Amino acid sequence: MKITAINLWTVPLTSHLRYQMAEGKTCDTVDSIVLRLDTDSGISGWGEVCPIPHYLPAYADGVIPAVKHLQHEILGENPIGVEALMSKLNRYLIGHPYAKSMIDMALWDITAKAANLPLYAFLGGLAQRELPIYHSISCVEPETMEQIAIDAVAAGIRQIQVKLGADGNWRNDVERLQRIRAAVPDDVLVYGDFNAGADALTAIRVMREVMSLDIMLEQPCETITQCQTVHEATGHAMKLDESAHDIASLLEGAERGCMQAVAIKTSKFGGVSAARKARDLCLHLGAKMCIEDTWGSDIATAVALHLGASTPAKFLLNVCDLSSYVGPRLDPTAPSRDNGFISVSDAPGLGVNPDLSVLGEAHVRYRL
Repeated sequence: MKITAINLWTVPLTSHLRYQMAEGKTCDTVDSIVLRLDTDSGISGWGEVCPIPHYLPAYADGVIPAVKHLQHEILGENPIGVEALMSKLNRYLIGHPYAKSMIDMALWDITAKAANLPLYAFLGGLAQRELPIYHSISCVEPETMEQIAIDAVAAGIRQIQVKLGADGNWRNDVERLQRIRAAVPDDVLVYGDFNAGADALTAIRVMREVMSLDIMLEQPCETITQCQTVHEATGHAMKLDESAHDIASLLEGAERGCMQAVAIKTSKFGGVSAARKARDLCLHLGAKMCIEDTWGSDIATAVALHLGASTPAKFLLNVCDLSSYVGPRLDPTAPSRDNGFISVSDAPGLGVNPDLSVLGEAHVRYRL
């Protein structure tokens, strides 16, 4: 089998509600880059990457030039044996894991389709079919966020992520957490997320004001050392995200004792292959995981579902159905949330078939 064509689309994804985070980070309309690799056997594989501006070292407009640079290293290659080909690409283009992540996704999609198996079969097997999801609440007025949380719980959600820091008023962040914690049942997990946008002093002030409440904190500060300081000063359980992006950072977070949970995002680590290694290390370290991606639609969501479905339930905190936050849906028939859970597809590969009437003609195409 040989790869004969690389097809690329730029798809603007618009959030159903303007999504606001600390330090001016927003998701309103952002570009997702969609990839399809075609082969001479008639099997195609899909990938997607959707960087959020100002969020991580990733740039949507850098994705297609990276693929252009790699095209001659991809075309004509056998897609079976994903990690060997990705190792070759990593030597040819050092860094840029986000751009290469969608290539890795597409190669795994082809590999699993060629075997007529769902992707989760290659990632450890089916540990659980129905996966818990969380609902993320944009950082807006505290009373509005409280109502969103109430509505989400009524729809079956049992985990609420509360975005903090967008207005630069730490007392408003205290109110956000207090309102939402009081408004939802005790068994609902509530966690506040600064998206690395707070200094240690501000994060400590906020979390000491809610010291008596059952709240987890997500990535308050930029570095793991700063997050450790906040964790030790407040005692709140900590989830790492932005600063946990490779094996070394996962080991550091565990060593510093501030990684009770961690976000394993496919494009942050560089694809399914790297995310699987990160997942397996976290199983050893005993950290619960949110398995997801930075942003995106049905392809990115499907990848997370397969990795999540092959993860023991004890260590899976949640997954994120990214496609529910944005439009258009790339595959309206793909899995959707249902009463706080989402189920993985049993179809071969990723189990998604993007609608070409939504995508249109490929914006860029490279052929053998």
